[in-house]
Amino acid sequence: MKHNYSLLLADDDEDDCTFFKEALDELSLPVTLITVNDGVELMNHLTITDSDNLPDLLFLDLNMPRKNGHECLAEIKEIKELKELPVIIFSTSLDMEIVNTMYDKGALYYIRKPGDFSKLKQVIGNALKVTAENNFKKPEREDFILQS
Repeated sequence: MKHNYSLLLADDDEDDCTFFKEALDELSLPVTLITVNDGVELMNHLTITDSDNLPDLLFLDLNMPRKNGHECLAEIKEIKELKELPVIIFSTSLDMEIVNTMYDKGALYYIRKPGDFSKLKQVIGNALKVTAENNFKKPEREDFILQS
């Protein structure tokens, strides 16, 4: 992994944000984390951030108020400056129709939020490792879902 990855987590569930941050802290990875709590806040954050300071990786929840993850991903892929931003879907749902749609719309990986903290740590660590190893390139469809 490079020196310090900048991560952005878009999730309206405060507990999920806290657990995500605690998992990162326990993994002792060279990362910084910013969190936003809904899709409107996410898109505002991304559009006012200059391209040199965009996050290296966005973890995006699908079910958020005001603007959901589906809408955000579509918008991100339509904006020239954001189109290449790697997005990992981070959702409680594992509906294969939605998973396939997210793959087709350009998400990098799909993670179903684990209920167990140790599994959360494991899947976040794995996501960062696999993403870095693959140079932020999109995997084949069969490798799209990251499991804990």
